[in-house]
Amino acid sequence: MNDLSGFAITRKWPARHPDRLQLYSLPTPNGVKVSIALEETGLPYEVHRVSFDAHDQRSPEFLSLSPNNKIPAILDPEGPNGRPLALFESGAILVYLAAKTGRLMPEDLSARYETLQWLMWQMGGIGPMFGQVGFFHKFAGKEYDDKRPRDRYVAEARRLLAVLDKQLTDRPWVMGDEYTIADIAIFPWVNNLVGFYAAADLVAWPDYRHVQRALQSFLARPAVRRGLAIPPRS
Repeated sequence: MNDLSGFAITRKWPARHPDRLQLYSLPTPNGVKVSIALEETGLPYEVHRVSFDAHDQRSPEFLSLSPNNKIPAILDPEGPNGRPLALFESGAILVYLAAKTGRLMPEDLSARYETLQWLMWQMGGIGPMFGQVGFFHKFAGKEYDDKRPRDRYVAEARRLLAVLDKQLTDRPWVMGDEYTIADIAIFPWVNNLVGFYAAADLVAWPDYRHVQRALQSFLARPAVRRGLAIPPRS
């Protein structure tokens, strides 16, 4: 078993089970991507809550693992070549977990790259755009008298939902019959948009019936239900 005591993050969040993958996260759309993937694959892991209220994400210990001060981050005691591996960025972590377990990614090389294309689409489009909708609709931005910024992001969110709806027209999941890390990356953000952000009416949610159907299938998965609540809200 590898010793994790040399990693500064373990001074703030001691590893009770140092043989398990360590997850530092919150139940946000980006955070639950990783907890859902871990639940889907069955990898043993230990979760640590990074409290934004306490500014944990700005602590030297967290920054030693995630220099961009964003969750989620992981520390795997059994990384490549048997050595510990620290990773931040949810997309990179999803790719790593898929490679480590041989799960959630197609075996066919062309299909693997197509899966990565949809993962990057989420990282570069859905995440930032839906997040801005949330800011201007639910949080501080809703107080702005000028609604042009909100409307710009709402229009882009609708466009992205239309792209996703078209992709799902004749298939259960983004890549077809196979459930992949692309779905795990995309649907927590869709769920957040129409749920926590309460933007369903704003983005004309009824127009995207294929996305609605796939989201319900996603939320029905036991691993997804568990992952959406990890780490537990304090």
